[in-house]
Amino acid sequence: MIEVRSIRKAFGRVQALDGVGFTAHRGEVLGLLGPNGAGKSTCIAVCTGIIAPDSGTVSVGGRGSPRDPQVRRLLGVAPQQVALYESLSARENLAFFGRVYGVADPVRRADELLDAVGLLPRARDRVSTFSGGMQRRLNLAAALVHDPPVLLLDEPTAGVDPQSRGAILDTVGRLAAEGRAIIYTTHYMEEAQRICSRVVVMDHGRAIAEGTVQDLRAAHGGDLESAFLALTGREIRD
Repeated sequence: MIEVRSIRKAFGRVQALDGVGFTAHRGEVLGLLGPNGAGKSTCIAVCTGIIAPDSGTVSVGGRGSPRDPQVRRLLGVAPQQVALYESLSARENLAFFGRVYGVADPVRRADELLDAVGLLPRARDRVSTFSGGMQRRLNLAAALVHDPPVLLLDEPTAGVDPQSRGAILDTVGRLAAEGRAIIYTTHYMEEAQRICSRVVVMDHGRAIAEGTVQDLRAAHGGDLESAFLALTGREIRD
């Protein structure tokens, strides 16, 4: 559903991405695993079409570049920074995004998604009253308004409480089981081990290893953290 080939992107003298490539298929969660500064968020930005790569290509659904607005509609994005209107209610936020995407009944769709992420009882409450974990769950719901086949989730559990983290991970698992292709960036080993079908290990803008969690553990160490240390020579949270 999404194919990334040899993408490179530099910001001045900083090589943010250096020949990164991977594919994500229907029904799987592909994890981009690496510390802060590894290039994960830049990779997501290129995959969404927000920024153009200096070289290399991204193709979505076999229909071409996400720089094309029609192709970009295949994507749902939950950015690392929560992208919600705090002065609006949860329902108003999702209904607004639904109208932007031309959803036939945006209020009904909003309530469906609020129910899916466990926020329907708070539908009328302003987002400014939500905890960080609740905002993250609503951020994920906003990515689903137009029912996209591909999801790009950039550290969707950053800074949340354990209960909200568990709820988000359960939701991501269900979305993959429905047949969506999901790219999921994280620096939490336990998340990668729990939900990712395959993992791309990133460091300093490069994809240095790819495989299932089991394959990486078998090849490089007893657990995923040991594998990362073996591959990069440093701890993931450095």
